[in-house]
Amino acid sequence: MRPTHSSGETAVGVILAGGPGRRIGGNKASVALLGEPLLHHSLRAIRQVLHDVAIIVKPQTLLPRLEGAMVWVEPEEPAHPLLGVGEALALAGGRPILVCPLDLPFVTPRLLGALAGADSEGRPAVLATCRGRLRPLLGRYLPAAAPRLAEAVERGLALEPAVDLLEPRLLEVDGEDEPELFDVDTPDDLLLAAGLLEAQRRSVRV
Repeated sequence: MRPTHSSGETAVGVILAGGPGRRIGGNKASVALLGEPLLHHSLRAIRQVLHDVAIIVKPQTLLPRLEGAMVWVEPEEPAHPLLGVGEALALAGGRPILVCPLDLPFVTPRLLGALAGADSEGRPAVLATCRGRLRPLLGRYLPAAAPRLAEAVERGLALEPAVDLLEPRLLEVDGEDEPELFDVDTPDDLLLAAGLLEAQRRSVRV
């Protein structure tokens, strides 16, 4: 499955890995989830959708061993949650990007493919939302989003007004798929994710 933008340009998959991960003890990308780095779960899903995949990180980010993914580096400053998205667009050579945080271990190729292939309806981004909760770090950003992202970062806008500035198309994720959006931010989240993954694996073996 290789979704493409309506212009024929294939998107670049981008895993956002620049966050410090303080709540989970740091070095979030390498935190083990059932013996595998947390980053590998979302990376595996996005690689099933797109051929070109990059991990965007801060200069000091420590990464686990990677295969088949580029590593892009965003500036240390300014600190803004959308900085990595804007930097990835700049590095993507005029191609759209499909972004996904590193801490979504249950995200599926089906959901990522839906975002990659959705009609943007002439808007600069297509973002996931579920039951009224917007997920600005999970979606497809087109090159046209770059100047608006730069403005949001320069003005230091919080996520909600920054997204308002983008005026994206919102793609509703079915409530039954909400576990796909479970993000791992704390040690307790990690334990819960491990239990859910174990249950998934048992159900597959039965």
